[in-house]
Amino acid sequence: MMNIQIFGTKKCQDTRKAERFFKERGIKFQSIDMKEKGLSKGELNAVVSAVGGLENLIDRNSKDKDLLALLQYLSKEDQFEKVLENQQVLRTPIVRNGKAATTGYAPEIWKGWE
Repeated sequence: MMNIQIFGTKKCQDTRKAERFFKERGIKFQSIDMKEKGLSKGELNAVVSAVGGLENLIDRNSKDKDLLALLQYLSKEDQFEKVLENQQVLRTPIVRNGKAATTGYAPEIWKGWE
């Protein structure tokens, strides 16, 4: 059985596409609006591990150019803390299924979860 969580924002098209992907397959999911409630430290840590590093979660097109620039100069620990405080730089949706996770629209991976 899958335990799907979709972290995203209402304005994010890929988040809506992800929700539709699971809906069309009759797979229940929990939708978390990152504007209201972001990832906890533990959740972010688990997702970072699942996607192979924090850099794979960063949205290079984020509007927060100052933060993107700053991240380049920080240590890994400081980058993690900064991103935890400023989750708008994460690429959405972040889709979790137990220990597995993806960032962005990744139907080819989700199909493997079914």
